[in-house]
Amino acid sequence: MKKTSLLFSALAMSIGLTLSTLPAANAALPAVVQGQQTPSLAPMLEKVLPAVVSVHVEGTQVQRQRVPEEFKFFFGPNFPTDKQNSRPFEGLGSGVIIDAAKGYVLTNNHVINNADKIRVQLNDGREYDAKLIGRDEQTDIALLQLNDAKNLVAVKMADSDQLRVGDFAVAVGNPFGLGQTATSGIISALGRSGLNLEGLENFIQTDASINRGNSGGALVNLNGELIGINTAILAPGGGNIGIGFAIPSNMAQNLAQQLVEFGEVKRGLLGIKGSEMTSEMAKAFKVDAQRGAFVSEVLPKSAAAKAGIKAGDVLTTLDGKPISSFAELRAKVGTTAPGKTVKIGLLRDGKQQEVSVVLDNSSSASTSAETLSPSLQGASLTNGQLKDGSKGVQIDNVAKDTPAAQVGLQKGDIIIGVNRERIENITQLRKLLEAKPSVLALNIVRGEETIYLLLR
Repeated sequence: MKKTSLLFSALAMSIGLTLSTLPAANAALPAVVQGQQTPSLAPMLEKVLPAVVSVHVEGTQVQRQRVPEEFKFFFGPNFPTDKQNSRPFEGLGSGVIIDAAKGYVLTNNHVINNADKIRVQLNDGREYDAKLIGRDEQTDIALLQLNDAKNLVAVKMADSDQLRVGDFAVAVGNPFGLGQTATSGIISALGRSGLNLEGLENFIQTDASINRGNSGGALVNLNGELIGINTAILAPGGGNIGIGFAIPSNMAQNLAQQLVEFGEVKRGLLGIKGSEMTSEMAKAFKVDAQRGAFVSEVLPKSAAAKAGIKAGDVLTTLDGKPISSFAELRAKVGTTAPGKTVKIGLLRDGKQQEVSVVLDNSSSASTSAETLSPSLQGASLTNGQLKDGSKGVQIDNVAKDTPAAQVGLQKGDIIIGVNRERIENITQLRKLLEAKPSVLALNIVRGEETIYLLLR
């Protein structure tokens, strides 16, 4: 059986310049009318191509190698069990100029991850060093700024919330290092999630051909407006099969604004737990809603609780726009700045209502640890800080007679490591626990002591 995998499309090679489009069978354009000129995307692409760039990176990749525990028997308990190897690498991806005056370029975080040097090549051959303004692992977005660049061309932004399945789309990027390449297709689906990528998922799916090296490139409509940032492909054998994914332009634009203002993304938080709404759930709960986000629990003192959202509600709209899934809601809220007021439409007892919610700051709001690991059930977590200024995950509260209480976790504990991996925040803790290790060795600071707790 062949294994299906998701590939991020960045590659380390550079050959030349080419331009190609998919055959008409893959993305049929309007038919030729008798005696009239053949339809062409060339006028639109002439506006877009100068705004799409190639991103070259050089860096150092650190690989951790686990030394067998048996070595301790021969060399003593102080023998290091972790070995680090560093090796240089070169990578290549794509980017999109979104502000010509300030030289801002959007790309993917995985394109520039671990980069020591970033250089950008424009469509006309000019090259510039780029400075990293900020990046966000959760959404795989990074913002660069070109140094001393003049006469740049920026792409126009479209409202990605207005996209419909069936709309034409054109992907532009630098696949396989060949140089600028354009491929055409349609919007195959919206609000895609559950792709086993880390972080917030709310992707546009397209059959416009996206390949390695296209990461960070532009997905545009037939007006040449940016509708998405190309990010990943579904690739059973490592090649393109017409299933590509892009980050919606509205989401990317919101993130870029935060990266400019703060240098990082500050996430809004509702403070709910839930799931996708299905026809089976609608029947069981006697709710007239086939899509949306079902609320199974509202965390105490959260933004949702303060706004009056209750367990059993079905959230159907966000700022007047339909919510198709819990993942879409999570992604949109998680890319909205905390403190902002949003309007949420909900269905309760068969009646449609609307509430205003002031989003919490995810760095200060508590997270239910049960969502991370059953072993931590009963603990509430928040990002914390030690006296020396270093960061960790603080135990905000521990409910009685729960797994968290039984293993010895206490209110005020600060987790600074898991299975020998240093952590500084809930996001890093969640990432480590996604592997579902059979044993958790928590490195905890409790008062003036540092202790280890083993959870099975």
